[in-house]
Amino acid sequence: MWWQFVLTGFLCLLGGLALGFFIARKYMMDYLKKNPPINEQMLKMMMMQMGMKPSQKKINQMMAAMNKQMDK
Repeated sequence: MWWQFVLTGFLCLLGGLALGFFIARKYMMDYLKKNPPINEQMLKMMMMQMGMKPSQKKINQMMAAMNKQMDK
């Protein structure tokens, strides 16, 4: 009889871990989508530091490529 309690507790623990993992993953994906680590202004400064003349077209292309990579 006691093994049923142990089995139930173990299954609940595994279920809680799996549920917590997926909730945390979803939260982080939404957070990074709303607050990307690099924005257009930071990208523009990086390009200027590398000696490139940052055109808006290049910045838009790089931002689109980064957003596409994040959506995967």
